[in-house]
Amino acid sequence: MEEVFYTCPYCFTEVSILVDLSVAEQSYIEDCERCCNPIEFSLQIENSKLISFNAEAIGQ
Repeated sequence: MEEVFYTCPYCFTEVSILVDLSVAEQSYIEDCERCCNPIEFSLQIENSKLISFNAEAIGQ
């Protein structure tokens, strides 16, 4: 697991999530711990290293 910091696309607060580096491609939705709005995360892992990370607002 690795801690990754990002800026929430809704409240613009810097928050962090734990990323599982054992799964090569990941896409999931998780709520911001500060404002509780849903964020879609897309990640790519290669050789146990994070190579791509994207956190986007979900159109509501």
